[in-house]
Amino acid sequence: MASCMVYACYIYIVLGILVLKGAEAQRAFFVFGDSLVDNGNNNFLATTARADAPPYGIDFPTGRPTGRFSNGYNIPDFISQSLGAESTLPYLDPELDGERLLVGANFASAGIGILNDTGIQFVNIIRIYRQLEYWQEYQQRVSALIGPEQTERLINGALVLITLGGNDFVNNYYLVPYSARSRQYNLPDYVKYIISEYKKVLRRLYEIGARRVLVTGTGPLGCVPAELAQRSTNGDCSAELQQAAALFNPQLVQIIRQLNSEIGSNVFVGVNTQQMHIDFISNPQRYGFVTSKVACCGQGPYNGLGLCTPASNLCPNRDSYAFWDPFHPTERANRIIVQQILSGTSEYMYPMNLSTIMALDSSKN
Repeated sequence: MASCMVYACYIYIVLGILVLKGAEAQRAFFVFGDSLVDNGNNNFLATTARADAPPYGIDFPTGRPTGRFSNGYNIPDFISQSLGAESTLPYLDPELDGERLLVGANFASAGIGILNDTGIQFVNIIRIYRQLEYWQEYQQRVSALIGPEQTERLINGALVLITLGGNDFVNNYYLVPYSARSRQYNLPDYVKYIISEYKKVLRRLYEIGARRVLVTGTGPLGCVPAELAQRSTNGDCSAELQQAAALFNPQLVQIIRQLNSEIGSNVFVGVNTQQMHIDFISNPQRYGFVTSKVACCGQGPYNGLGLCTPASNLCPNRDSYAFWDPFHPTERANRIIVQQILSGTSEYMYPMNLSTIMALDSSKN
């Protein structure tokens, strides 16, 4: 019995040393949000919001669909690479176990929004507060592995990415004419409402351990191929959805300022994904794209209708397209976005970019 106890203590100490060494080499990374950052959680759910069939993943190293809404890597993958880490696994993936837990986890689920009634047509998706509950469950699992003190260090030292908001417009307020939410609120009041709800989500993230959080705004919602196909008569972006993004994003920066001021530290960092997208939407050739209006994979006007399926039109050169499917950027566009996250000026990142964060945080250790 005594020898078993000694052996158990030995294993515990070894695991503690391993995580300390791992923490020196890289920081854990956690991802929350919707399809822009989901890397396969919805594969494990009975939902229509999934990307588990070809040609999704056509440019991924395996050449197979992974659950990412991309032809290859997505934004979290490129952030992981910048951290010198392997990509985080989906939290629902059975392979996320043992030492792999120490890399972090991706809790994102395609179709969700800030509000619980966003994406109800997709039925079984992981709403944002459930994602936060999963993170608490994750922390308990890691604590059993390396102990509560080391777990707290891992969580507090981690980088967190959260991407929410777009679906609250396209899969809620503007989903159908005279939606329940559009009858309840005019657009400015709806934006105020979802921003106040988002502030609660971000505060909860802080309460359960997040100390560095990248918070992305929405992209230019009215310019994605899906909205051009449904709402545009001349190829111009949808004015209604552009107005929604124009109201939402500045108010998001405002709550980031407020929360950082309340906490007394720059915990939350605003990522101006609207401007990042507008750059290559307004001048695609400058970024090496042939088009920013037509999706690579889809059907109908701008390839913007329906889902990307094996029966869809498929462009031969994905790197020439800013949009992969009716809503999501190509791998190459995702790479450009992450380059701005890493080194962008204050026009793109508030109050600092990711390279500055990493330099600041490494100087504290």
